[in-house]
Amino acid sequence: MRLLYTIWSAVYLVVLYLLLFPGQFVLLQRDAWKPIAHKINYIWGSLFFFGVGIPVRVESQFRPDPKQAYVFCANHFSYLDIAAMGLIVKNYYAFVGRSDVKQIPLLGYMFAKLHIQVDRNQPNSRAYSLAKSIRTLASGRSIMIFPEGGIRSMEPPRMEPFKDGAFTMAIQQQVPIVPVTLLTNYMILPDKRPVRFYGHPMRAIVHPPIETAGMTQNDVERLKQKTYRIIDNELKKSGSPAALQA
Repeated sequence: MRLLYTIWSAVYLVVLYLLLFPGQFVLLQRDAWKPIAHKINYIWGSLFFFGVGIPVRVESQFRPDPKQAYVFCANHFSYLDIAAMGLIVKNYYAFVGRSDVKQIPLLGYMFAKLHIQVDRNQPNSRAYSLAKSIRTLASGRSIMIFPEGGIRSMEPPRMEPFKDGAFTMAIQQQVPIVPVTLLTNYMILPDKRPVRFYGHPMRAIVHPPIETAGMTQNDVERLKQKTYRIIDNELKKSGSPAALQA
């Protein structure tokens, strides 16, 4: 039954995107239309979680202003995290993610048009993606980033130290950091073989913002550690093995 549920979830995910992609493709052709293309990802995620019977439970301790730019920082234990963030945060944002995604047919095209790619094989890619992220924030659009830098395959998963990029750009543009704790995605789609979907509720918490006004680049480490502690403490409070093993 677990295998059948996994196959159904994967097929349903792909079919949904194939149905929605033509409209998204048209909207991606003009910058003014891209916020609407972004909303299609929200529709895709909503229909997917509903269709596979996974309840979405978001505790919003803070409701971001759609007209303000933020840097959203979340823990990253599952490939489901990317789809889930579209439901958790309604703001128009750009993901900062690995360029590997562009290899996926159709989805890769959307990611390249809407988001910011980091190619770890290119020595200047991190600097380029940081500069592009700063320009994105300056334009009034938010950034979504997993500051661990990727998923680490371990069982159970645990938080890795955060990298500096998210906090450097937030201070550079004096925009708030918004920590997001993803509590159960690694239970729904664990990063292990064989790939299997599980029917756990998707739970997440959007924490109050950490203001960066008046901070300088000398405060990057302090800001980074504060964000890490907020997410880690929430994982521990929930009894998550991801935090208890850290």
